[in-house]
Amino acid sequence: MKIGIIGYGTRMHYFLDRLLELEMGVEVAAIADVAADKAKSLLDRKGSVADGVRYYADADEMLEREALDGVMIGTRCSLHAEMAVKVMKRNLPLFLEKPVGVTGADLAKLREAEKASTSEVVVSFPLRNTPMALLVKEIVDSGRLGTIEHVQAANNVPYGGVYYHDWYRDEAETGGLFLQKATHDLDCLNFLLGLKPVAIAAMESKRVFKGDKPAGLRCGECDEYFTCPESPYVLRRISREDATGDGCAFAVDTGNHDSGSVLIRYETGMHAVYSQNFYSRKGAARRGARLIGYKGTVEFDWYRDEVNVFMHDAPRTETYKLEVANLPHFGGDEALARNFVGVMKGEERSATPLSMGIASALMCLKAERAAKTDAYQSLAPEREEDAS
Repeated sequence: MKIGIIGYGTRMHYFLDRLLELEMGVEVAAIADVAADKAKSLLDRKGSVADGVRYYADADEMLEREALDGVMIGTRCSLHAEMAVKVMKRNLPLFLEKPVGVTGADLAKLREAEKASTSEVVVSFPLRNTPMALLVKEIVDSGRLGTIEHVQAANNVPYGGVYYHDWYRDEAETGGLFLQKATHDLDCLNFLLGLKPVAIAAMESKRVFKGDKPAGLRCGECDEYFTCPESPYVLRRISREDATGDGCAFAVDTGNHDSGSVLIRYETGMHAVYSQNFYSRKGAARRGARLIGYKGTVEFDWYRDEVNVFMHDAPRTETYKLEVANLPHFGGDEALARNFVGVMKGEERSATPLSMGIASALMCLKAERAAKTDAYQSLAPEREEDAS
């Protein structure tokens, strides 16, 4: 199966390994990237995988010239929808990185393209595909907990610096951190609950990654390089953390909130609360939720590799250890890769179709609007152009 990749950066470089590890006959035929030389240098690290790959600076040219069995899109977020429409017009199987769009207009374009296309789209939502999420779904659906009537979810991100040091700080590219991060978690909550969200409220704060340093300042240009807690020097040598970019995290142009919360009402009247934080570190990392019914509660945390079930009518707690924390996206990436191969072969339908990507992106766009306006936002069907 010959695949073409539009936008070959870190995510596609990483996910391509998951496809190749399956040993199911996937090979890269072509890459379209405005920085073709940089993409080639990155792919060359994979050795013989790079042999014979053709490079294009323009996605349309690649799609016209190449006979492809599938296409993967890993461009900057602001281009996801535009590139997806190009692929869908050719009715090719598509692996689309999240978020599927960063504006309401993007979502509207995708919705229209989907009506006229036979493309099977696999949206990159690994969390709902993880062994842990599937176990929790099994427990919820068993009815042992009763109907789930409340959810408390959190994502305390231990690598949050990347959203202030690197290009992610540009909200025009990313759409903000609800779209960048919460899109995964909200999609997974929708999956676990099997319910339709109908309204959302939100609040966001920026209390840590802010300051009065000049726009465009790089860490190496600053006289606080050896003392600033966010400089690559201090992160690597003192804090023993990875340094992801060298843009000043305390400059006037950092962008992005550093904590945010959403309150979601579902169709039954139950509600969920979700919070994300970007300055938690090391052992403070958390990603998971508590789902609470009248008969029992299930809680899970991907970082701790653990699911706990607390029965309310008996002094009993059940604990499951999964041993998947060190797998790419907690084991979800392999499931995505297998599904995409099955889609390209014509043997499977997408487990994470475009409709799910649009629904999650709409929730995040409405959360952003809610935070800016201090007002609840309806998630009822409407023109996607009105979402941003």
